[in-house]
Amino acid sequence: MTLLFLGTAAVFLAMTLSTLWHLRWVRRLPGRDTLPPSNGKVRCSVVIAARDEEARIEQTIRHLLAQCEVDAEFIVVDDRSKDRTSEILRRLAREHPRIQVKRVDVLPEGWLGKCHACHVGASAATGDWILFTDADCWLKLDVIARALSLAERDGVDHVTLASGLSSTSPGLQASHLVFLMGTANWFSGANRDGGKRHLGFGAFNLVRTTAYRQCGGYEALRLTVLDDVKLGLLMQRAGRRTRAFIGGEDAECHWGTNALSIIKIMEKNYFAALEYRTSLVLAGSMFVVLLSTILILGLLSGTIAGLAAALSPLSLIVPGVILARRLNWSWPCAALIPFMFPIFHYALLNSTFATLRQGGIRWRETFYPLETLRAGNVR
Repeated sequence: MTLLFLGTAAVFLAMTLSTLWHLRWVRRLPGRDTLPPSNGKVRCSVVIAARDEEARIEQTIRHLLAQCEVDAEFIVVDDRSKDRTSEILRRLAREHPRIQVKRVDVLPEGWLGKCHACHVGASAATGDWILFTDADCWLKLDVIARALSLAERDGVDHVTLASGLSSTSPGLQASHLVFLMGTANWFSGANRDGGKRHLGFGAFNLVRTTAYRQCGGYEALRLTVLDDVKLGLLMQRAGRRTRAFIGGEDAECHWGTNALSIIKIMEKNYFAALEYRTSLVLAGSMFVVLLSTILILGLLSGTIAGLAAALSPLSLIVPGVILARRLNWSWPCAALIPFMFPIFHYALLNSTFATLRQGGIRWRETFYPLETLRAGNVR
């Protein structure tokens, strides 16, 4: 048992050290004072796919209209909304000529609703750049100008920001830190030239229009649930460079009110992130159960090796504190990180079982069979 205890402690220590190494490339979007002056001739088309977003869509668009130092047009695609979203968008379009509203009443065969809406919006874009952002995401007033300046400075064709949080719940913040830590190697691989990772976030996916057209855009992603991430993959395959940042208050999204919210939020995404491979879920679950058992036995063993194993997950608090400081959060929320892993594991199981039980996913009131999603998924 001593070897098992020491091996488990080594696993968590290795996870911590690996995360700390990758965190060198997990940063905030640089401030305006560190970037070159904005080029007023660069035009950006902002595309939003909205469905039943009456609660936040008006404030989302008003945040966009207030963006400074950028020549922007705003294309909002109303994807079959049944609430007051259509009414709100029509009123805003009458008030502001920079807003175009396009309505989708019938979803074409062979498309996911959001992917089709993004395709419709991008097809109408006239800008040098296209920004895809979510209908519930509130952007800081200078974030588009900063992202464009950074792209021109670094010579990249894709800038993406992970979504921030509108909630200050410590549990939700801790779960977000776990998510960022889990994707730290993806940030690292995307931000290092020659890296072999891709990344993209629905909150803020800014792409050069010529690069977007070249890589196939949303027409290539028509049946891809993780369309934001896979847009980054298409850019990488087209030989285009990406820069990825943590969003914080630059891209504030509504992710729920507490840590348990992620279970429902991740229901359609988590199994898709594993390419719908049941074998990976089973193998991962067996590994989690094994580690959990060793941790409990270590706590009860009364030995130094057992105690080292039982306390080893606490080492993950260290990279969590670093990330919390970069997000300007109170660092104690990072102390909850070890308790978030069971929630994430349950979220994965829930996503897998829900998808398999239904034989697919239901998204925006449309059902998509699992075999269709597997066949149309971009890998």
